[in-house]
Amino acid sequence: MAPDFTTPGTTRRRAVVVGAGIAGLAAATRLGHSGWDVLVVERSPTRRSSGYLVNLTGPGYDAAERLGILPALGARDLGFLTSVLIRADGRHKFTVPAALAQAALGGRAVTVFRGDLESALHDVAEGAAEFRFGTTVRAVHQDTNQVQATLSDGDIVDADLLIGADGLHSGVRELVFGPEADFRVDLRHVVGALPLERVSPEVPERTSATFIGPGRTAAVTNLGPGRSSAFLTYRCADVEGELGRGATGSLTSAFGDLGGPVPEVLRQLAASPDLAYFDSVSQIVADRWSRGRVVLLGDAAWCVTLFAGQGAGLALSGADRLAAALADHGADLPAALSDWESSLRAEVRKRQALARKGTSQYAPPTKAHVWARDLAMRAIQLPGIRGMVQRAVRRANQQPSGVERRAPR
Repeated sequence: MAPDFTTPGTTRRRAVVVGAGIAGLAAATRLGHSGWDVLVVERSPTRRSSGYLVNLTGPGYDAAERLGILPALGARDLGFLTSVLIRADGRHKFTVPAALAQAALGGRAVTVFRGDLESALHDVAEGAAEFRFGTTVRAVHQDTNQVQATLSDGDIVDADLLIGADGLHSGVRELVFGPEADFRVDLRHVVGALPLERVSPEVPERTSATFIGPGRTAAVTNLGPGRSSAFLTYRCADVEGELGRGATGSLTSAFGDLGGPVPEVLRQLAASPDLAYFDSVSQIVADRWSRGRVVLLGDAAWCVTLFAGQGAGLALSGADRLAAALADHGADLPAALSDWESSLRAEVRKRQALARKGTSQYAPPTKAHVWARDLAMRAIQLPGIRGMVQRAVRRANQQPSGVERRAPR
């Protein structure tokens, strides 16, 4: 049973949530169980069920616990995987055992497919919100008393709050805050991700094989038939040109010289290019995440990119804290949104800075940087260094100092 956050005697308010991804579903659940009438509109005609692996630790794990989805996630938890670093021809360099990651992150961590996380969220959100798929927002008008959303199906919905949780390329942000170019910071990399029906025999099951070379990374994760995936990213000067060529042409050109498990990935990509996620690596940097009765949430507000990790955790934690702030401040919406934003700013700045630094991890500038990275990863297995790394990981998953850690109402 989902937790009930309703405050007795409160008047029901209405929220429109745009986007049925992690942030939108978490917000719909928390608001619905806090006494709001919630409508979720999603551009896609059906629920999404695929996606890459996500890790929930720290505040993201705490939010998942409060949302009541940990039992469902626990049943789908993939645990920790063995990581094998490989050379360009597929030969092994060295192995990092799964136990090292487990020791660093501790017991309060879960690894699931993004689609499984969204399914768990949808299950608890169904009883808290109304859903309309194949629908989006065409226009937004607001005054001090309400916000009005014109939907693509012709319906006009009046609400107390409109939440834009519609991702990096947010339509709500475009309508209310301005064009994407005003907020998007391009990190001059592209990324591709592809579900795999099969993985070449070089990669044992429950293992991730990763090639890291100057300016690029290719990782293949084997979790069995229909559950495996590939992740590829590289630095490029002309991001728009790469995107214009499409996933098959660009990724084959960038990784076609590699051996090991990569040729099989490229064969499956060529056969099913529509299954690939292929986009620029970009952050969203906005001075404000709300305007009147419209608020941005998740990647629409602060996309930190895959390079930072914790995107799913930030989405959950952001939605959780938003509902708590709204409950704390009652009818004072400006105060609620201001309090919510100030509670998250430091964490978002931290994660975005880590992502910018992370470009050198995923796409090292030179062979010397690759060598130094390999040396550091080998050193992790030494007892003294291992303890230092574990403490650093735990600190990275804590909230920044000055952020109050409390259970939301």
